[in-house]
Amino acid sequence: MSRIGKKPIPIPAGVEITVGKDKITVKGPKGTLEREYPADKVAFELDEANKVLVVKRFDDSKPSRAFHGLWRALVNNMVIGVSEGFKKVLEIVGTGYRAQARGKKLTLQIGFSHPVEFEMPPGLEVQTPAPTQIIIAGCDKQAVGQMAANIRAVRPPEPYKGKGIRYQGEYVRRLAGKSFGSAGS
Repeated sequence: MSRIGKKPIPIPAGVEITVGKDKITVKGPKGTLEREYPADKVAFELDEANKVLVVKRFDDSKPSRAFHGLWRALVNNMVIGVSEGFKKVLEIVGTGYRAQARGKKLTLQIGFSHPVEFEMPPGLEVQTPAPTQIIIAGCDKQAVGQMAANIRAVRPPEPYKGKGIRYQGEYVRRLAGKSFGSAGS
């Protein structure tokens, strides 16, 4: 039995969940998320009295067990997203490297001959509290993580000086580089 799938999903105040035939919709103060689910593998039971949502599976086949935990985690992330939201913080390391956010557009100066611009998709917000820090926020965990990965992919941290765009708290393994004055001249 899936340990993750068995846990009921608590529904915070202000969050409304609608379960359709093959679609689940979660509405909250931060936005609305909806997702289609495999109705032949999992079912959702909404307990209004206890303010919880329970994910049920129909059989003990391997795909059903896998979908059980997966859909519990996905719906839990939807509930957290519309109530609290998600955010990713990126740091820029390098001389002259900087970022600037204007509305839904992010402009990066990261050592190329041209600025790199990103247009934020609907539902995502970008902020630059400092020229070397980027904050991406939104209610969809997957969209926030994907946009952060796309921005990081423009200039990932290099192993010699550590220059580039990295996640906050990310450890960059450094290499020694060439050593001068070694034996064997």
